[in-house]
Amino acid sequence: MENGNALKDLVREKYSEIALQDKETNASSCCGSGGCSSEVYNIMNEDYSTLQGYNPDADLGLGCGLPTQFAKIRKGDVVIDLGSGAGNDAFIARAETGETGKVIGIDFTEAMINKARHNAEVRGFHNVEFRAGDIEQMPVSDSVADVIVSNCVLNLVPDKNGVFAEIFRVLKPGGHFSISDVVLTGNLPSSLKEAAEMYAGCVSGASQKEVYLELITNNGFKNVTIQKEKPIIIPDDILERYLTPEELAGFKNQQAGIFSITVYADKPAENCCEPGSGCC
Repeated sequence: MENGNALKDLVREKYSEIALQDKETNASSCCGSGGCSSEVYNIMNEDYSTLQGYNPDADLGLGCGLPTQFAKIRKGDVVIDLGSGAGNDAFIARAETGETGKVIGIDFTEAMINKARHNAEVRGFHNVEFRAGDIEQMPVSDSVADVIVSNCVLNLVPDKNGVFAEIFRVLKPGGHFSISDVVLTGNLPSSLKEAAEMYAGCVSGASQKEVYLELITNNGFKNVTIQKEKPIIIPDDILERYLTPEELAGFKNQQAGIFSITVYADKPAENCCEPGSGCC
């Protein structure tokens, strides 16, 4: 699991399984007959059901925020959803951008793409499309999007810097993003980092909060703002699968934090006063 391709294969395999299940199965599949805490994938999930454009068939319970709620989407905007899954955020973005706008979802899991396309087709959503691709190399031309959203996806990507570089490339000058993701303060125990389920569940693949925000700034974005932040508490009965009692006590004592954050940032607009800009 040390190289990026192995991590991608792991995530693709796990999320291909999830795509074939409904939200209730995803939420309860670890419980058996005796009951247990929510599965790792669902610990961070937010309630979408009150948002315009919400479609239960597209909600697999995998998010960690509500980025579309904060994304300042306007009528007619072109919106890209990174790691679009079964289409949940894309359909909510469509409700915001309207018939005159367009939404492009990108996902590298074939089963998710197929499910999202089906969900769009049966609802007659002709201005929503789903493209198979890697968000580190998006199948999108330069300066296409007004807004980019993503929900608990970048933490699954080995090359997060590459993703932010791609976001900058495909945003129009003056465009912006709103991304919900998982970040850390302090260090996770090594046994958690190495656990495949925890990686696919968005925890052990997360970056340190300060590093994450620096990646955004270093890629040229301005007005970087945390729009929402909340702590994520992993129940002991899940942690005990990976940690000895001594490791569990040490993890709690060191006060390492796991947080869901929703981050906003702008791509600077072109400066029309610069020589050769062609826009004066």
